Amino acid sequence: MPVPSASPRQLLRYVLDDDIDTALDAGLMDYVAQPGDAALDPRLPRLLRDAQQRVRDAWAARERHRARAVRLARRAAEREARRAPPPAPDRKPALPPAAAAILARAKAKARSE
Repeated sequence: MPVPSASPRQLLRYVLDDDIDTALDAGLMDYVAQPGDAALDPRLPRLLRDAQQRVRDAWAARERHRARAVRLARRAAEREARRAPPPAPDRKPALPPAAAAILARAKAKARSE
């Protein structure tokens, strides 16, 4: 359940409680340090910026992982395609049926003589 936009102090509480999902829902990534934030808690601006950076790094890593999975799947498909035997050509007899029949009779006659 999304939490309405939280105060910087509440965002800090979520981060310190390691409740990053709630912090994200509450607007962590929209946080911009304000002059009075350090008066609330001296570590607030730094910790929230650090949390934002960790989330950005995690999102970037997830995107790299997805791109790698797509790349590996494409390469595996290409490799499988190279390994697959070429499709069998649609072969037709070298001779028309009538000519093949004449040839077969001539071979049979030659064997019998």
